[in-house]
Amino acid sequence: MDKIKYKNRDSLCACKVSLDILGDKWSLIIVRDLFRNKNTFSQFLKESSEGIASNILIDRLKKLIELNIIGFERNPEDKKIKKYYLTDRGVDLYSIIYELQDWTIKNVDFNHSANTEKWEELNTLKSKDFVISSYKNEYKKLRLEEFGV
Repeated sequence: MDKIKYKNRDSLCACKVSLDILGDKWSLIIVRDLFRNKNTFSQFLKESSEGIASNILIDRLKKLIELNIIGFERNPEDKKIKKYYLTDRGVDLYSIIYELQDWTIKNVDFNHSANTEKWEELNTLKSKDFVISSYKNEYKKLRLEEFGV
């Protein structure tokens, strides 16, 4: 897979470049939701508690497709419906999502969702490397079964 072409050719910090590409919260929330088996526009819009606006969702989906972080297939029963999935480049983002969640749990006092509690419990039972590889491998298995990719 070819690398993403970054337009600014100045010497830059890799962290700054990744934040330019993925730094808005909605892109990473969409990636997170794909790991949670949400894969249609309406699921992103209605089933995520963050309340993304439809115009922002459309913009981020287009951006993530252009960056080859996600792909899509049209639903065979209704061609208007797109079902999105993470590419291998998108699956690689799970390590970042893991670290963000881990940092937040360690450093922020907040009301945990049921998903966060489940994730936190898993992390008390299994190692970081195990959890990360499990999430990535389970997603790839699901993607292969559902999309043949």
